[in-house]
Amino acid sequence: MSSLHLRGTVLPDGDVRDIWVLGDRLTFRRPAGEVTTVHDGGFVLPGLVDAHAHLGHDAATMAFDPALFEAAGLAYAEAGTTLLRVPGHREPIPAQLRARPDLPRLVTAGPWLAWAGLSDLDELQTVPADLAAAGVAQALANDGWCKTYGDWEFDTAKVPEAVLRGLCDAVHAAGGRVAAHCQTAEGTRNAVLAGVDSIEHAWFLTPELLDVLAARGGAVTPTWTGFVPHVDVVRTKPEGPRKDWFLGGVASLRTATVEAHEAGVTVLAGTDALGYGDVVAEVEHLVAAGLAPAAAVGAACWDARRYLGFPGIEEGAPADLVAVDGDPRVSPAVLRHPSLVLLRGRTANRR
Repeated sequence: MSSLHLRGTVLPDGDVRDIWVLGDRLTFRRPAGEVTTVHDGGFVLPGLVDAHAHLGHDAATMAFDPALFEAAGLAYAEAGTTLLRVPGHREPIPAQLRARPDLPRLVTAGPWLAWAGLSDLDELQTVPADLAAAGVAQALANDGWCKTYGDWEFDTAKVPEAVLRGLCDAVHAAGGRVAAHCQTAEGTRNAVLAGVDSIEHAWFLTPELLDVLAARGGAVTPTWTGFVPHVDVVRTKPEGPRKDWFLGGVASLRTATVEAHEAGVTVLAGTDALGYGDVVAEVEHLVAAGLAPAAAVGAACWDARRYLGFPGIEEGAPADLVAVDGDPRVSPAVLRHPSLVLLRGRTANRR
């Protein structure tokens, strides 16, 4: 069998290297036998990451549909997104879908877990009798993560810090990590102080909270893509506390983007999409917020992979690569036109 060969500027290090693909693994040592060069020149980077995806859910009913999951997964792969973190799904993703070599790798949590004291929840949330025990079970049954909430409606009770701390302590003791939906100042504060690992949506962070999060190696996922399309419409609404909350929350995402990165918090690019999510659009939103292009690409690539426990381009790493003609650290838009995408060592795009 012929081995694949690529040569280009490898990111994020920026060195020109030769890479060979042996099945689903990368090597920098030329193998014996026939070699087929599939890319020469330009830039080569690890497969992209959507760190907050909910693919496979019907937008109207939130029911999980394997056909929708498959379609979105194929679109992700063709676009160069080879790894998805799915913090919340209505039912276990079927094993046959997880095993598909043409669909992105997954890091899943499980059902959305909510504290019983929250009100006005959507039907998608599960409210267990014992939140901590449910979180542990979820992390163990999936890929080491559970998904919960620091808050829900802006004007109702937030999850107490002690409740979230009990959940985090239990999940951490079991070797897992906790992601939490946070869109209020109190909910975000409680989640950070309680020990949540990844703050999803990340509204109303403060420098003090970022320092706490950075000290323990935490992350934020601003999910700009989920909010930006609604801003102009919300601005036309009557004045009131809900409008102030939404616009203030979106404005605060610059802190969750630029100041978080400067504080040493890992910034993750996540689209919050129910189907295919445009990760490059999320990268562009991070840049528009003030993040340097190289850091924004890292949030959707090497930094996200490292945070989720996946290597980049290194000896023996999984063979998930994207090759582009231009330097995405200068112009992230080049990621929209990959010349080659490899997923598990197989060509995933049709260019």
